[in-house]
Amino acid sequence: MPAGEDNQLISVHPSDLKFIFELEKQSFCDLKVVNNTENHVAFKVKTTSPKKYFVRPNTSVLQPGDSCLIRVTLQAQREYPPDMQCKDKFLLQSTIVPPNTDVDDLPADTFNKESSKDIRECKLKVQYISPSAQGNSGDEGSSDSNSTLQQLKEDRDAAVRQTLHLQQELDLLKRRRQRRNDPGFSFKFAAIVGVIGIMVGLVLNLYLSK
Repeated sequence: MPAGEDNQLISVHPSDLKFIFELEKQSFCDLKVVNNTENHVAFKVKTTSPKKYFVRPNTSVLQPGDSCLIRVTLQAQREYPPDMQCKDKFLLQSTIVPPNTDVDDLPADTFNKESSKDIRECKLKVQYISPSAQGNSGDEGSSDSNSTLQQLKEDRDAAVRQTLHLQQELDLLKRRRQRRNDPGFSFKFAAIVGVIGIMVGLVLNLYLSK
């Protein structure tokens, strides 16, 4: 279930932030925020570790049914966290605002829970993924590609065998035509074999392109 689905104002996809963690390298995760209401909704993104992450936009106003893409960038880190476990959290606050409200016009207390406004909150966890784990996912994709390539090879071999068989039958019919003097029948069969040969050529070209 996407985060914030029971929020009634906005939904967030995905429900967790996942970063590929490498030392001395930045990593980013994109969040899609969707306004599920018929009102203008303002949102603000907060985090327990503001120095580690760069969020843009961290505040915005969504029109009814509109959506927004938020990019969260993990700054380059100098050391690995213990057991690759991250305790950082994000909080996405949202509230209904008057129509045609611009983000620059939002009052300073817009997301103040002590005010009389209805502030909805959505909590997001952070996960760090090692590059090796990401590579394993790539290996699975490579395995699928090899399976597809093997299937293409089998299809090619079957097409070649079928062509050879038809050529043998064509040679046999040519010999029969010479005895029966029936050029019409042989011509039709030759045309069919020609079409099949073209199809086999297309299959071979497809295989070679793969």
